[in-house]
Parts: sequence; structure tokens; C-alpha cells
Amino acid sequence: MHMPRVLLIEDDPAVREGVRLGLRRQGHDVTAVPTGEEGLERLRSFRPDVVLLDLMLPGMSGLDVCRKIRSTDQVPIIMSTARGDDMDIIVGLAAGADDYVVKPVQARVLEARIRAVLRRMTTPAGAVGPRIETHGDLTIDRTGLEISLRGEPVVLALSEMRLLLTLSASPGQVLSRQQLLEAVWEHGYHGDIRLVDACVKRLRLKMSEPPGDPRYIQTVRGFGYRFRSL
Repeated sequence: MHMPRVLLIEDDPAVREGVRLGLRRQGHDVTAVPTGEEGLERLRSFRPDVVLLDLMLPGMSGLDVCRKIRSTDQVPIIMSTARGDDMDIIVGLAAGADDYVVKPVQARVLEARIRAVLRRMTTPAGAVGPRIETHGDLTIDRTGLEISLRGEPVVLALSEMRLLLTLSASPGQVLSRQQLLEAVWEHGYHGDIRLVDACVKRLRLKMSEPPGDPRYIQTVRGFGYRFRSL
């Protein structure tokens, strides 16, 4: 059985060792490094299933590390921050993080987030129905998990792919932010709907949606989003 691989990039040595030991006890193969530069180096050789990334790193910041990873790799990233500061969270999600936790984080919470990410990798939301469908210039291959726009491939991170598959599975149906949070991130009642809004923004950008007049992912003010099939 494949032992899930976690790349932990954490500056604080006590936190780094505590998290490393805790995850190893849960059956994860963990590589832990203290800096973003080392994390990027190990990313290539270790090939993790998920990256747990501290936002406040010396040298190269966690945000820069996140952006650097996203420029070449769509591995799931869970961002960790010592503060529950709204701006830190929003900026981190905009940089491409799939989820976040606030330190100090309970071991069971962190384990649940990692397990949810790993489940999402093997059971993509909305992956039922026709293998390939076309919506105007957008083509969605639900079985192959490939997206193209005007014939050009669109590279999506895990959360972005699942969000698009979930919305496009029922064109015209309005889904609340809470429904999307539960379907895509598997967060329950206490989940953070900012995850949804940040992911929609990244998805629209990658799909070249016109600012203020999105063609495919439309906002229903005060409620959520719907997918428009052209």
C-alpha cells in the first residue's frame, strides 16, 4: 500500500519535529525541512502527495514558495499560519494554496485535512456522466480529468479541478458556498467559505474569464455560484 508522502516546510524546529512525528505515527512518509529553498529542492526528489507549508518562513517567504510550486506543479498545498489574520489567509489562498490551518493546530484536525485532500485525489467530484463534454469554447474530460479552452489545455490545481467539475455537473443550478465547501473540500459546518471565493477567482483567471462578466462561472449574489453552459 502506498504510504502518503507529506513534504513539511516549517521554520520552527519544535513545531516541525512535533508535526513530523505525529504524521509518521498516522502512517505518513514525511520529509521535513526548515526553509522554502530546501522545500523546493526536495519537492523534485521526494514527489510528495501533499505539501504542508508554513506561511512565515525565513528567506524565501511561504507565499513565494507557494507561487513557485504552483508555477510548475499542481500538488495539493495546505498552508499553515501562526495567525488567523484574514489578510494572511486571503493572500495565501490567492497564491494557490488549496486549504489552510492556523497554528497551533490539533493533530486530529491536521490529519483530517490531509486525509480529505488525499481522498479528493482519488474521488474527483462530479466525475460521473459523459466522458467528454463541451460548453462553448470549454471542453471537460471528466474521466481523464483534462480541461481545455479553445483547444488549449488549462492546468488546474486539485481544488480548482474539483470545483469546476462540481459546478459543471449541474449547469444552471445555483450552489451555495457552503454546499461547494462540503462537496469540494469536505469541510463541515465550521468551514471557511473564503476557500470557495479564492478558488473561484483563481479558476476564472485560468479560464480567461472577462473581469466583471464571467462567461462560465457566475456569481449569485448573497448565495453562491452557478455554471453556465454556452
